[in-house]
Amino acid sequence: MALNPFRTKFRKQQRGRNRGFATRGDTLAFGDFGIQTLDRSAITGQQIEAARVAINRYFNRRGKVWVRIFPQKPFTKKPAETRQGKGKGNVEGWVAVVKPGTVLFEVSGVPASLAREAMRLADTKLPIHCRFITRENA
Repeated sequence: MALNPFRTKFRKQQRGRNRGFATRGDTLAFGDFGIQTLDRSAITGQQIEAARVAINRYFNRRGKVWVRIFPQKPFTKKPAETRQGKGKGNVEGWVAVVKPGTVLFEVSGVPASLAREAMRLADTKLPIHCRFITRENA
């Protein structure tokens, strides 16, 4: 199941720029441990869901997981072997635009060693480099 908004005001958006560092969503708000991005990127709903599933599978129904990002920006793609022009392509999926410092996932209710390994597994599912943070060093 891919993440996407129920409804939006407009169907397509321009790409925009992703400059600067995260000023909001850059500290732990809910859990004791989390992963924080070190790169800037657009993370798709499928990648977020794959990372969430990896964390939950490793925890075996223990602890609590918070997903701090949501894919609310549509990205479009032209069909294969199509000439240039003739307007913008159809919406292909949804992405969450993240800047360095954004907290992606938070967990609590599990030991630090378990949380670190679960976050490492989640990091392998994502297209960016992340670091493990705790409430003490955040």
